[in-house]
Amino acid sequence: MNRGFRLLTSWLLAAAFAVLAIPAAWHLAPALEWNPGAAKPVVTTPEAQLPPTKLAAAELLTDAPEAAPVPDPKMLGEALDKALKYDGAGDFAALVTDAQTGDVLYERNGSEPRIPASNMKLLTGAAALLTLGADTRFSTEVIQGNVPGTLVLRGGGDALLGAGESEREDVLGRAGLATLAQAAAERLATVKFTGELRVLLDDTAYAGPTLSAAWDPADIQAGEIAPIYPLALSGGRENADGSGDLVDDAALTVARAFRAALAEEMSERGAKVAPDVVRAAAPKDGIVLASVESATVAEHVNYMLQESDNYVAEVMARNTALASGKPGSFGGGTEAIKEAMEMLGIPTSGLLISDASGLALGNKVSAEQIAAVLREITSGSNQDLRAGLDGLPVAGLTGTLQERFAGKTAGGAGLVRAKTGTLHTVTSLSGYAVTADGRTLVFAFVANGLQNSTPQAREAADRAATVLAGCGCR
Repeated sequence: MNRGFRLLTSWLLAAAFAVLAIPAAWHLAPALEWNPGAAKPVVTTPEAQLPPTKLAAAELLTDAPEAAPVPDPKMLGEALDKALKYDGAGDFAALVTDAQTGDVLYERNGSEPRIPASNMKLLTGAAALLTLGADTRFSTEVIQGNVPGTLVLRGGGDALLGAGESEREDVLGRAGLATLAQAAAERLATVKFTGELRVLLDDTAYAGPTLSAAWDPADIQAGEIAPIYPLALSGGRENADGSGDLVDDAALTVARAFRAALAEEMSERGAKVAPDVVRAAAPKDGIVLASVESATVAEHVNYMLQESDNYVAEVMARNTALASGKPGSFGGGTEAIKEAMEMLGIPTSGLLISDASGLALGNKVSAEQIAAVLREITSGSNQDLRAGLDGLPVAGLTGTLQERFAGKTAGGAGLVRAKTGTLHTVTSLSGYAVTADGRTLVFAFVANGLQNSTPQAREAADRAATVLAGCGCR
């Protein structure tokens, strides 16, 4: 997985949005402008190639371009049939709709339930945005324990904590443990505490097993996922930038990092912190001594989609479950996602949700259902859902599409935004593209039954998306 949801990615996202609004044939080369006072033509830079000053997403996906012509379904179908052909086992289910009207322009087994792989995260993200709200944040708190000298670190659903000071401009590490420790130490200083402190860990916000029975043990062993807790550093990984392996006990890793930061703060005040950390529930209505706030739900969802982060997906599903009055468990999360789909009016016939990340082979989602979720994100009236637009990787530029759309599919680079998905027998690509005529099309391509044919099927999906981006098809 590529990681780096920071300043560079934000710049590239903005650049890609600007590019998306312009037909490909127009912006590929600088324009020539004749200056009568010069000896030769002056090369000027088209507006689309200038560094952007703002995101153009709102302008791109308004209702204004209704005059833009819709591709002819027959011509589009012929082009897509050709693009989706590949050598090897398996086949595609596909659906392409007009984002504005919802009219189906191309369909191939669109209502057939398929294993979606990480396209499942589109449903998870939409459910989180709808249920929690785009601007909601999660608190990590230090609670005064019942026993004198005990502090309870309580997790509230932030899987992107940082070990250092809070990084106000970042998603990873927006809430920092060093900042939390400093705030707690300052609060303790007001009561002139000088004894030995002990840190306790409360990770009881979630219920049930920390690992899902729906997951293949081989995927767990390979490090695709790890036990799920309501607090984690950098998406449950070893390193502050979100890279490295997943840890087996993300909550305890957080608590130990907090204890170390607190020990450093308290040593300057003549107090000690016991070296061990044990689990214990915080007292009901306990006094909150300090807290730090996470990045927003929208930022969590966008990070999850950009990086296809399995851990963050499972945490967001549990947070969604709690917000909808369900247990913070795997079952609660999957129920909350399905309930959100029903609230959005998306047909749920044949829909089976076994996990939130898409690792489980028991997931069954049709191309029709995926496309319906995407249309809500791209063109729906709910502004919380629209906040999920920034999470879709840009072809050839960001996230899980950074290394794709090259060579024969380079025509789609910068013009397609889509969520990827890959399992041993599955590849999926679902998102949107703006045609050469300026019409926004939503698409879902899901191939199942692959046997050593994943690269071929993946390239076919990229070809098909490139067709949409370059198509006039009239």
